[in-house]
Amino acid sequence: MKKLRFGVIGAGGIADRRTIPGMMLAENAELVAVMGPSLERTEKIRAKYGAKRAYDSEEELLRDAEVDAVYIATPISEHARQARLAADCGKHILIEKPLAMTADEGEEVVRYCEAKGVKIAAGLMMRFGSHVMSMKKAIAEGKIGQVVSGYSQFTVWLPYEAGNWRQIKAKAGGGAMMDLSVHTIDLMEYITGMRVTQVAAMNEKLAFPEPRYDVEDSSTVLLRMENGAQCVVQSNFNIPDEAAKWRVEFFGTKGRLMGDTMIGQIDGGKLNALFIEKNVGYSSAQNHAEDKGIDIEGDFGNMYTREIESFADSVLNNKPLVVPASDAVHIQRIMEAAYRSGKEMKIFNI
Repeated sequence: MKKLRFGVIGAGGIADRRTIPGMMLAENAELVAVMGPSLERTEKIRAKYGAKRAYDSEEELLRDAEVDAVYIATPISEHARQARLAADCGKHILIEKPLAMTADEGEEVVRYCEAKGVKIAAGLMMRFGSHVMSMKKAIAEGKIGQVVSGYSQFTVWLPYEAGNWRQIKAKAGGGAMMDLSVHTIDLMEYITGMRVTQVAAMNEKLAFPEPRYDVEDSSTVLLRMENGAQCVVQSNFNIPDEAAKWRVEFFGTKGRLMGDTMIGQIDGGKLNALFIEKNVGYSSAQNHAEDKGIDIEGDFGNMYTREIESFADSVLNNKPLVVPASDAVHIQRIMEAAYRSGKEMKIFNI
């Protein structure tokens, strides 16, 4: 089988923890080179995964003739520049979200890559989760009727740490919403098949020291979907992992879908569904004790492997991307409107 040969720019953090291990399991991909700011540390990553070469410069990696595509997992402030460099060298690009510091800059990067004839996809890997795909299928088949409500909660315990780029707005672009809600806002659209039309939000710094903690640690976003459905997306950097409850839920005129711990970096969790076949009327008893629904089994796997295989298939066989970078730009426009809403206390159209 032909394989897409990868170089990794930013071979630490999420790349080392999740994406490279997922890449190693992909049938149509091969790791050729890795790059990080410290050659000594990057050489350890190279040896760990059996890559051919290690670099401490993205320019050197991009000149590697054996590299067909790059996975970029650096701080967000570096994304646009590195993506343009990759496009200049004719390398296809899988890039972590957000695509750039602003949606306008991200849109420029997408156009630049299109002009250079390279594909660029965004790392919204949760689309490849088993329960996410089951939810999307159920809603598309009308199993819960008209979607009227959605909710998600996604949190990470991220107390102050000197030098952590996720807590520095100039490097991260934002805090809990930028890092976490980017996924769940995307899932609200991807699962329902509807776009967001209006947004309102509250974003706060509640738990960690000012001014060193430069980003919001709490975010609540209200989304109005195309059909008028109202979806709430919450994200936090200030809830201990032991207390966290990652959820995605949808309610409709004929049922519900309730996902428990089905998001994050590991494909798993529980999905409970209630599908109502009969016509229902008003009940004064309001007794829902027996409405336990059914548990839907998951075909669990490695989301990062699915992500890499999907991207490689698109490049090798010239197929449409499942997660085009333009989708990440669209989600970033929603988040920019949400940040503006939090400051001005207004609702904005998308």
